[in-house]
Amino acid sequence: MSLRTEPPVSVRAGRLILGVWDVLAIVLVLALIVVVARTSQGILAPLKTLDSEPVTLDLANLPGYAGRTALRMLAALALSLLFTFTYATLAAKSRRAEMILIPVLDILQSVPILGFISVTVIWFMSLAPGRVLGAEFAAVFAIFTSQAWNMAFSFYQSLRTVPDDLVEASHNLQMSGWMRFWRVEVPFAMPALVWNMMMSMSGAWFFVVAAEAISVGDTTITLPGIGAYIALAIQQENLAAIGWVIATMLVVILIYDQIVFRPLVAWVDRFRYEQEAGVRESQSWVLVILRRSALLHAARAGIAGLIGAAGRLRVLPQRRSRPIPDPGHQQRGWGDWAWLIALAATVALALWEIIEFVLASLSGTDVVDAALRGGATFTRVIVLIALASLVWVPVAVWIGLRPRWAQRIQPLVQFLAAFPANVAFPVAVSAIVALRLDPDIWLSPLMVLGTQWYILFNVIAGASTIPSELRDVSANLQVHGWLWWRRVALPAIFPYYLTGAITAAGGSWNASIVAELASWGDTQLAAYGLGSYIARATAKADFPRIVLGIAVMSALVVLLNRLFWRPLYRYAEQRFRAG
Repeated sequence: MSLRTEPPVSVRAGRLILGVWDVLAIVLVLALIVVVARTSQGILAPLKTLDSEPVTLDLANLPGYAGRTALRMLAALALSLLFTFTYATLAAKSRRAEMILIPVLDILQSVPILGFISVTVIWFMSLAPGRVLGAEFAAVFAIFTSQAWNMAFSFYQSLRTVPDDLVEASHNLQMSGWMRFWRVEVPFAMPALVWNMMMSMSGAWFFVVAAEAISVGDTTITLPGIGAYIALAIQQENLAAIGWVIATMLVVILIYDQIVFRPLVAWVDRFRYEQEAGVRESQSWVLVILRRSALLHAARAGIAGLIGAAGRLRVLPQRRSRPIPDPGHQQRGWGDWAWLIALAATVALALWEIIEFVLASLSGTDVVDAALRGGATFTRVIVLIALASLVWVPVAVWIGLRPRWAQRIQPLVQFLAAFPANVAFPVAVSAIVALRLDPDIWLSPLMVLGTQWYILFNVIAGASTIPSELRDVSANLQVHGWLWWRRVALPAIFPYYLTGAITAAGGSWNASIVAELASWGDTQLAAYGLGSYIARATAKADFPRIVLGIAVMSALVVLLNRLFWRPLYRYAEQRFRAG
């Protein structure tokens, strides 16, 4: 599972001589630096420049807007990776931390992006008073909230299901906790994590309008970017501009697929737990350049030396135990009970503060109204996730068992996942009005438009891990039809499906803010639900209703996860662990 790299000839000879690959690597790195420098111009400018240079639908500005948006998304992705490697690792390795971190993660993924913006925008603006940088901080954080939770859930699930034989091998080799983390656990988790990184990056496009066209009460901030361009095109009912922005998004997705994700997919192929003989490895021209550059080889060697030195410090504790057992089946000591009591007291205090804040301005009727709207959105989420599962699980298994098809379909799925619901508003609103359809029903598909791909991506990753020997045995024994699904496919993909379904459900709750209140020019349609309730409250800066709506949504998501998804998660850990 370790990455095998052959040093370039110049390094093996003991000299560092610039060759063709070094020149190509230098050109590639410098080009990226120039792009970042050009697209980041103006972030330190005074905030009033956003008013003096407003966003327009001029096509000449669209490439610059695309660069600004892509840079924000990459910055948010870097923060999401940092969050994933810290938060998910702590949750997976400490049962006491897991008691609070996983429920908090459930809540965070259910809090709509408008909820984060309405609470945090003023604070982020205060970090750089009077500067565009403060608004950029707010936008990057908003995009971060649409990326991080999915990646964290994926990494957590992988750490909890590391095969027993890998763990035993690390113990026999007397690896420190730090070394085992980077040499065993991270490589095992990387294939699924990279697929979820792609999904997170694409899913961020879904909320980029809210991140770049921030409007909370009387506070309106419009940052130059594709999201702001889409918002303006919708406001002006400009179908041509919508078409151009879709084409631009496709170009941007293809670029970062080639520069970022295709190299990552080719790189993590070497970390797959089971390598199928005869299957050609993923290829990437960027990775070829980076691998054959002597300069970058020397840099990698230095970094590897630092990591090795850190491993000898034993930063993470070395544990000789078997894989992490299920917390629900361990005997609790007095420390665990004290921890649970402290958590319960903290939650009770937080609930009391929320209730006191809400009831100071609202009545019991408002609470009942929010709860009923939450029930309507809850029903939509359950029905949509069930339908998406029936459609995409078989498709994903078929793709996952065919690596070449997975490589071909990857950019297409990224584009479909990136397709913002806002772009579909012209068709959806016009069709609903013209055909006199019920918005409560026909706006619902917009909720799952960008989130259904979480299921597809995760199940593809799970299906690709089915050992070739198991497939060969099942074929020789003529195991087909439902028996094959029950004995081979479903056990292999089940943990991955759960990760995808949980994040898809959480994303659908989040997407309800956009989907249940659709507008095209002066025409606005609203579905009865919690999403439209929170969207309208945010537009009016009605903070008691914002808090009430978010609290109801969070409570419903946590109940669903605790009573349904988490028991399935534990079952998957115990029943389908490899090893």
